[in-house]
Amino acid sequence: MSQQSPLAVGIMAGKKRKRETLPSKPEKSRANSQKGGKDNAQANIVLLETQILESRKHYNNIALLIAALRDQDIRKGDLTTAVSLCRVFSRLLAAGRMTETKDTLNDEYIVQQWLKERYTEFAEIVLTSLREGGSENQNTALTLLMRLLKDEASHLNSTEEYMWRFGLLPRIVRALVEYDAGEEGREAFIERYLTEFDDIRFYTFTALSEVLSSYDPSNAANTAPINVIKVLSAVEAPPSSKEQLSNFYLPPPKKLKHSLYSLTAHKKAAQEAWLSLLRTGLPSAHRKTILSLISPTIAPWFLKVELLMDFLTDSYDVGGSVSLLALSGLFYLIQEKNLDYPFFYEKLYSLLDAETLHSKHRSRFLRLLDTFLASTHLPAALVASFIKRLSRLMLHAPPAGIVAIIPWIYNLLKRHPTCTFMIHREVRSTETKQQFDKEGMDDPFNMHENDPMHTNAVESSLWEIEMLQSHYHPNVATLAKIISEQFTKQAYNLEDFLDHSYASMLDAELSKNLKKPPVIEYKIPKRIFPKQEIGTPLQNSLLVKLWHFS
Repeated sequence: MSQQSPLAVGIMAGKKRKRETLPSKPEKSRANSQKGGKDNAQANIVLLETQILESRKHYNNIALLIAALRDQDIRKGDLTTAVSLCRVFSRLLAAGRMTETKDTLNDEYIVQQWLKERYTEFAEIVLTSLREGGSENQNTALTLLMRLLKDEASHLNSTEEYMWRFGLLPRIVRALVEYDAGEEGREAFIERYLTEFDDIRFYTFTALSEVLSSYDPSNAANTAPINVIKVLSAVEAPPSSKEQLSNFYLPPPKKLKHSLYSLTAHKKAAQEAWLSLLRTGLPSAHRKTILSLISPTIAPWFLKVELLMDFLTDSYDVGGSVSLLALSGLFYLIQEKNLDYPFFYEKLYSLLDAETLHSKHRSRFLRLLDTFLASTHLPAALVASFIKRLSRLMLHAPPAGIVAIIPWIYNLLKRHPTCTFMIHREVRSTETKQQFDKEGMDDPFNMHENDPMHTNAVESSLWEIEMLQSHYHPNVATLAKIISEQFTKQAYNLEDFLDHSYASMLDAELSKNLKKPPVIEYKIPKRIFPKQEIGTPLQNSLLVKLWHFS
């Protein structure tokens, strides 16, 4: 017969003491029996732990506890055994039982190596729980691993650099970012350690670079890039000076020239982590996330912001919403680092398409567009092309987009008075006027021309805005009339118009106080689209001819 471990014997003993279930209360007796078995198992865990700490002859209990931990379900199981083993190894580390010295005998060396193997085995199980366990288990596993990290640094005879680069922290970071299952543990790590301690943040940057260097895009289960984005984006702006680098999780380095005391070294580590992420070949969705973080989060950590040029210019050439988001980063480089981007305005003009005013990034794009066209030294033909193209796009834009564009055009006309002749163009020749009255006029503006200097916008007029004065939405119609009035207002504050939506405009209408009741039809029609009576000169509308409304 095989010999059972003390833990298993204790559990079986708890089961043997189970009473006979009474017919009247079967569920209560079963619950008491299960509670008794659980309590007995925990008591055996405590007993095995106490024996280990009392004498070296009970070190084999460590193997029993690890075996019991392996048998538990890491997703739902109780980590009491893991907590007990953590206490055991913490005591052994503090007592120097796992530290090799010059006077260590051969027998002691063998025991130390055995303990280190069991310690490594235990750490792997806890890392698996951190990676795949439930939310509560992930938090417990993270706490145990971070405590062991501190104990290793305090009691093992290893160099500081070795502990950080080859100890538990790189393995913890890898477990947190390589798979999606570690969401709870990842959030706890960010909140409790990454954003709190300067040394944890510094070596996490280094660990993330190593994780991404071995990333295999063909492995669909490995979601390292998106998880690394979550981790890196949670890091706040860098400290303003090296004097602020003082909050350390482990004992601070003794060398005053250590990298942890250098703000440049911290920025360099963060820069390499971000660049490693960009080299992984991000899909469009992840690229958009990073582009939205360039100016506020990523650029402040870079020692050489110019290293982002290739990524930003490639993104700018993609088109669509990706190009809209890349504008912000490109503007930062143009403004701060004097980036020379050839044909910038041609590319900017090409972004004005039918989807621009329907995009959720519309307000951000218009803010940047207002900045790019702020200079009074821009050619009138260039500015006129942007005004005319947006005027044409407003004919198919939602009301929330139109109310943002009209004040923007007003401000641009005030800033570039040479374009104001587009508002109203008089025909001097009588013959030409008669020809226009008879045959009409073709708009000379070429909507399909990509070069804003050759669109003939300066030869056209803003008839589109006059059309909008008859818009179905009363706010749009009222706002469009500002072009037909005298330009007495210096400028409109665009922030008052950029963030409108269907919901905000509807709420404004519903909350408006009416001075007098609106005029309504005295006779309520039976149909929305009625047929005309026989014998009247009026014809039925096209909708009535095409469909039958009952």
